Amino acid sequence: MEEFEPNIIGFLCNWCSYAGADLAGTSRIKYPTNIKIIRVMCSGRVDPAFVLESLKKGADGVLISGCHFGECHYKSGNYKASRRIKLTKKFLEEMGIDPNRVRFEFVSASEGNKFADIVTDFVEQLKELGPLTLQLIQ
Repeated sequence: MEEFEPNIIGFLCNWCSYAGADLAGTSRIKYPTNIKIIRVMCSGRVDPAFVLESLKKGADGVLISGCHFGECHYKSGNYKASRRIKLTKKFLEEMGIDPNRVRFEFVSASEGNKFADIVTDFVEQLKELGPLTLQLIQ
């Protein structure tokens, strides 16, 4: 039997997390290729609907990554993202979906190793949870 490989959608802020992911790539740091990255200007712009739509369309997990607190290029976008993700996780739990399928992390432009570690850890976590199966009403 083939081992389950989770599908992850990653929403990364342009200024820090995307640059950190780019550093991981240019530094040839190895991490799983399970993540599909979507660059957003700020983690605060990630609407909870994006997370829900990602899961609905087949993602097994969603990673939102932004600047560290106090370092957001838009002053407070990462605080906004943090609040939204907490609410989104509560909503998922109410819907019977494990909230650990959504993860919010801080990665700066100089933290390529950290980005690789986060993706590796998230892939392992999702493998333990198994594939996401949704019972959708059409």
